[in-house]
Order: sequence, then C-alpha cells, then structure tokens
Amino acid sequence: MMIETPFISSPRLFLKLGTKQDVLEIINYFYQNKDYLAPWQPLWHSNFLTQEFWQQQVEENFKEFQSDRSLKLFIFKAHPTEIIGQVNFNNFVRGAAQFCYLGYSLAEIEQGKGYMAEALQAAINYVFKELKMHRVMANYIPQNQRSSNVLKKLGFVVEGYAREYLFINGQWQDHILTSLTNKAWQAR
Repeated sequence: MMIETPFISSPRLFLKLGTKQDVLEIINYFYQNKDYLAPWQPLWHSNFLTQEFWQQQVEENFKEFQSDRSLKLFIFKAHPTEIIGQVNFNNFVRGAAQFCYLGYSLAEIEQGKGYMAEALQAAINYVFKELKMHRVMANYIPQNQRSSNVLKKLGFVVEGYAREYLFINGQWQDHILTSLTNKAWQAR
C-alpha cells in the first residue's frame, strides 16, 4: 500500500521529504551550516556533501517513510523557497509502544526567529494525527540551550539524564531525555 507523502505547511514554512530535485539545495544547506551544526551532530561521512550521497539518501528516506520506519523532512521557507532546516522522526516502534525519536536542525542565520518551534509544531501534529504516534522523544546535549528552550515551549517533559548517550562530533556526549505524548491518541 502506498502512503501519500506529506506536505506540511505552517504560516511561514512548509515541510516535505526531500526529492532528487532538492539535492543541490540540501547540499547547500549542510555546506553553509557545517561548522555551526558540528557540535550537535555525529561526524559526517566523507561523501556527505556530494550529489551521489544525497541522491541515494532521498530515495532511502522515501523508502523508510513508505515502510513506516521514519519520516525525514526538510524545512523550506516559503518566500523565497529555500531549505532552512530539517526535522527527522526516526526509529518508529509500533505495537504496544507507538513511539519515535525526534531530531532537528536549523540554519545558523535563521536562529531566533521562531522557525524551529513553528516547524516542529506542524510536524508533530502530523505525526500524532496522521501517523498515530502516541509518544515522541527528543534528547539534547545539556549545553544546547536553544534545544532546551524549543522543547519546553512545545510541552516536552524532561524524563532523565543519560551519561555518554550518543557519539556526537567525535565524542560521547551526555543527553537530557525528554518526551511529548499525544493526549488525543487513537489506534490506527
């Protein structure tokens, strides 16, 4: 069964799966922000900023969405149309759990304008209503105050602290564990 790919809009943004037509814009987003994003992300593969890598990645992202394993969206500013970030829902767990993990990034020059909260709110609404997730978990490095602030604004609740949780920027990093539950959850 083919699932219709999402096109999620908000007042200033739209979010969608990347396509082959978006590859150059995707590469440009990461290239322009590589130094800014480095402290918060795993090290990139040597071919990460190549067309070949992203041609394969957008295909894989589509397959993962169709098979109900993930939803990897790019954030586009509506005017002018350009990629300013990403929102990823990964590791879908169904059955009795109905949860996934959230990751995101935003261009350095777009910080402080409310874009990430706007994008996340729209994307989480889609994941709760259309994909019927009950719980979204997001984890952040304690020093990442921007992530802390946006998650609090959206209603995420701190649930714990994980020592040496993820290998980020070449070293094991502690993370604060948070979650948001879908109070209006209904079975699929």
